[in-house]
Amino acid sequence: MTVKVRDVMGKVAITVPLDASFAELVATMRRFDVGAVTVVDPDRRPVGVVTTDDVLLKEIRPRSAPGALFESRRRRGENRKAAGTTAQKLMTSPAITVTEDTSIREAARLMHAAHIKQLPVINVLSGRVAGTVHQKDLIKVYTRPSADIEREVRRLIEVHEITGEGLEVAVEAGVVTLTGQTLLRSQAARLAASAETVDGVIALVCDLTFLQDDQASISPPLPVTTPEDPPRTAPSEIAGGLR
Repeated sequence: MTVKVRDVMGKVAITVPLDASFAELVATMRRFDVGAVTVVDPDRRPVGVVTTDDVLLKEIRPRSAPGALFESRRRRGENRKAAGTTAQKLMTSPAITVTEDTSIREAARLMHAAHIKQLPVINVLSGRVAGTVHQKDLIKVYTRPSADIEREVRRLIEVHEITGEGLEVAVEAGVVTLTGQTLLRSQAARLAASAETVDGVIALVCDLTFLQDDQASISPPLPVTTPEDPPRTAPSEIAGGLR
């Protein structure tokens, strides 16, 4: 079971219309104590996001500057936002969104990549805003009960058809310990790799052993010779003439 955004998200979304004024934006952020608001079109579909950084550009960017022609694209964009008076002019567009079925791992990746702390959650059918997921919501996964994590790791043994003796799973404070013996080395490696991806796992201690090493390196076969190729030593000669 993968923890989804729906399991941790907030059902309230702070939104403003495209024509919301600068003063309305500031008042909304202060009223709800949020660092960003989602800008929606008349059908409540997200079209952009305004953050406190966008608002503060009013203070740190002049409305016009000499030599603007030679400024970077980013600097011109910041100057444009600094001169904006409505949500449509200030917002960053398009809005980065997730759905209720997005995994929290993917939501965390998006936040990290975009350097943002929250994401609008949209209804997959209507495209309308259904809520908001914050960074603080995502870390709730690390409070998962140990019994839930253990149950999921044990299920992996069945899903991957891991065979062996004395396979045990122990979970304490998010740390998973695997002990016992698998039939194949590849089974032990597969179980350990899968257990690490279980939501709520902080660390993995793998004390698994195996009976057979099915991942031992195998020497590649010698190239096939043709009449044009120089003669090569035959495999039987390498082996001391044994056939």
